[in-house]
Amino acid sequence: MTQDNQSNRIARLASTMADLEIDALLVNSEINVRYLSGFTGDSTWLLVRPDASATLLSDGRYEIQLAQECPDLPVAIRPPSQKMGGLLAEVVSSMPNVKSIGFEADHVHVSMLRDLESRLSDVTWVETSSRVEQLRAIKDADEIATIRRAVSVAQQAFTKVTANFSPKKTECEIYYELEAEMRRLGAEGVSFHPIIGAEPNGALPHYTPGNIPLGDCRTLLMDWGAKVDGYCSDLTRTLHRPGSTSPTSDRFAAAYEAVLEAQLAAIAAIHDGVDAVAVDTAARAVLAKAGLGEAFNHGLGHGFGLQIHEDPRMGPSSTETLKSGMVVTVEPGVYFANEFGIRIEDDLLVTDTGCEVLSDLPKGLDDCPLVM
Repeated sequence: MTQDNQSNRIARLASTMADLEIDALLVNSEINVRYLSGFTGDSTWLLVRPDASATLLSDGRYEIQLAQECPDLPVAIRPPSQKMGGLLAEVVSSMPNVKSIGFEADHVHVSMLRDLESRLSDVTWVETSSRVEQLRAIKDADEIATIRRAVSVAQQAFTKVTANFSPKKTECEIYYELEAEMRRLGAEGVSFHPIIGAEPNGALPHYTPGNIPLGDCRTLLMDWGAKVDGYCSDLTRTLHRPGSTSPTSDRFAAAYEAVLEAQLAAIAAIHDGVDAVAVDTAARAVLAKAGLGEAFNHGLGHGFGLQIHEDPRMGPSSTETLKSGMVVTVEPGVYFANEFGIRIEDDLLVTDTGCEVLSDLPKGLDDCPLVM
């Protein structure tokens, strides 16, 4: 992270604190600390003041790393004999006029809050929610560039791994090969545990791959992503054996075309200022018209970045509005128990004029053969 990005992100957060009437905000989520400061370690807090000054609180294990990654931020280091709450109390006591502190209610457990209250009994603790997460929803140019790299790595790995299938290859082996190939291409790992579901296993949206050989399976659902410099990608393709004329294959083909049409309808609906629920509705209407409405049993998509699931969420109950700079998945799917599942997922950047599809793996029915 550049010094300018660090300063801008902390300043943006500080500008949102006025309505809370607090003298400081304690950020203890590791992901949020990384986003604001650039620090990639753990066990570290960030205390932000309304004037955009900030102090990192950590321990001796990270003193050198903090100096390397966050050279422009003051750092308070606790000794092994001191708890983080004690260090925070020490830092706050050295600051003038700190009468109220906001905390991340989504990341602070009750016992931690009670400890902080006992150490700083004169301070009023103010519950906050998603202050940093709302900032993270809009990606800056550096974040978008990194996500592009993560998408590229994931796509290259998919192309390499799917070219070497055999009937004896198992779901788990495909998982491991995907991860190994993404790491070889520069990823630090996977964005999440890949979902590799052969035929009936593809009907389980969050299936865990098993030691099950592909054998003569006719369909294979693959949901995977690469993590590059902390940022995720998230893609899904559903492969099928070409040339079959069975009733099942005909049903698969019809359902596949409906899912693809639903995805394209959702993509066409995305633009700056559109309600997320409207995008979900666009996809859901296509599948309902095809008689597959009940087979689509999850939301349409979600934001992602430093985490695989971030704001905004696109589903029937979504309340968010899409804004330029958001990066989201669009992933309609249909699932038929004990038969097969179909999901098509791409990564998109919301723009002022619409959206840009960041992933470009072919996804037509004839573009996704399962060849062994």
